[in-house]
Amino acid sequence: MTYSYTQISQYLACPRRYRHRYLDGWKEKDTRAGMLFGRAFEIALGAYFRREDPGDAFFREWSVCKDQDLQFSNRDTWDRMLEQGIMLLTRFCQDNRVEVPQPRQNLQIKFTRPIGRNEFVAFVDGIGFLDGARYLLEWKTSSCRYAEEPNGLLALDPQMVCYSWITGISDVAQVVFVRKRIVEVQYLRTTIADEQRQEFGRLVEDTIARIESARFLPHSGIRFPQNPCTTCAYVGLCLGRQDMADAVLTRRPGAENLGWLDELNY
Repeated sequence: MTYSYTQISQYLACPRRYRHRYLDGWKEKDTRAGMLFGRAFEIALGAYFRREDPGDAFFREWSVCKDQDLQFSNRDTWDRMLEQGIMLLTRFCQDNRVEVPQPRQNLQIKFTRPIGRNEFVAFVDGIGFLDGARYLLEWKTSSCRYAEEPNGLLALDPQMVCYSWITGISDVAQVVFVRKRIVEVQYLRTTIADEQRQEFGRLVEDTIARIESARFLPHSGIRFPQNPCTTCAYVGLCLGRQDMADAVLTRRPGAENLGWLDELNY
């Protein structure tokens, strides 16, 4: 079986949510404007590194979403996010701090690693240069700045640790495109230690073992004031509220039969 960082992180956050998504076949509908903006922006970045017109690429991809019933946050609109995207691309081009040689080979790179009889797969945004130094690169779009203090905070990001583990690259960087009234591009960098990579490898092995043992107990987040269950797309399934689930989720055909779980040997 093939596993990814998203699967591991979903399971660690809530095993029951993992079951809803990866076994029962439920999936969030593609209606979140922020998520679709990020996809369109990543395509525009690829165009930039291939010496194509990134503004045209972004407008083309973002226009596909214009007539969809998108869920916007705060005061966002399609037009406002279009303007922010163009401004962020302009700022990034003006900064001229990131270089990705041979972009067709060094963007969206697939890495795999065997874990026993299973396989772990990751798609790295890019490998290139930031201010002349070689880094594993990760793009992020956000409506607010990422924290930069205390120093070294990025080294605790589990996704960056994961990508460092699977690639063997110690030096990693996040380029954060911040959508706000005055747009900003953050260039964050850190070094992932060998010990961190080894620990992550053990975490992956342990998590896969629990998944294959069919341990899908719920992790209830209802504890005020911090209650992540209220923002979880799968909360309708946990509450037995099909109307809530149908409003934000879709289900893959043929995912109804889970009888194989009853045949597992413990």
